[in-house]
Amino acid sequence: MNLDMLRALRDRLTGEIEKAVQGQGPIVELLLIALFARGHALLEGPPGTAKTLLARSVAAALSLDFKRIQFTPDLMPGDVTGSNIFDFDTRRFELVKGPIFTDILLTDEINRAPPKTQAALLQVMSERQATIDGVDHAVGDVFFVIGTQNPIEQQGTYPLPEAQLDRFLFKLVIDHPDEDAEFAILQRHANQGLDAHVRQAAITPVAGIDEIRAGQAVIDAIRLDETILRYVLSLARSTREDTDIAHGVSTRAADALCGAVRARAALDGRDYAIPDDVKSLFIPVMRHRIVLSPSAEIEGRTQKSVLEAILDRTEAPR
Repeated sequence: MNLDMLRALRDRLTGEIEKAVQGQGPIVELLLIALFARGHALLEGPPGTAKTLLARSVAAALSLDFKRIQFTPDLMPGDVTGSNIFDFDTRRFELVKGPIFTDILLTDEINRAPPKTQAALLQVMSERQATIDGVDHAVGDVFFVIGTQNPIEQQGTYPLPEAQLDRFLFKLVIDHPDEDAEFAILQRHANQGLDAHVRQAAITPVAGIDEIRAGQAVIDAIRLDETILRYVLSLARSTREDTDIAHGVSTRAADALCGAVRARAALDGRDYAIPDDVKSLFIPVMRHRIVLSPSAEIEGRTQKSVLEAILDRTEAPR
């Protein structure tokens, strides 16, 4: 696969996904970047903004295994990873694999499960393997987690642990589509069934595991210019010096931004990155990795506004 083929694959995937989900073009683009960059994505938005449908549509456009977990307060770690069950016929313990053993995993309303269960995902998201009763079990090199959470309803929810938040490459905030897109959605659905599966039926898989791996190999071959690396580093270090931020981002966060930049460049058909790649990805990569200072929160600042200020005052390479 070459860069032109990768860009064409991106366009085909986008076209299939938008058969079911309209008005979320930038979010679709970032989800594909996360997939090819070997990252994971957290979708946050109010109910009814197609978060689950979007995740299902990404899976429908790919010939990959897909599983879904509905997170609830009584969900146990073993329900996520699986466990060894004693088989009385064979008189041996047999591993019953949990839903994490798949290619694409949708963790719906991830903030509804207690921290112990959320942490069950931590190792597998980072290392692509799960340790069950002291034995490591690989989940495959193409393992993509799409988490969703509702920022409005707080009753019965648990904030995600900082360590797990850091495992998500992007935190994507989904809002309602604009009026034209919303009307187009209503118009399209007027003659369809209410079942979400009906709306996904028109999606045709256009790529499988071989295409994903080939695309990732193309991205791996891209090297960032020193000026881009210096720009990323300057932005990351600025988060540690900003008075509005109590805890800035780590080196791992800066490295994650570099990986996302390489993927964006390649999906655009380029073997080089430009400052606009960094600017467009800085906020979704960093917004969930910073902790605002108490004074910034009192004054009503948000992660997005603070990061935008850092972008504005940090000189980009020419």
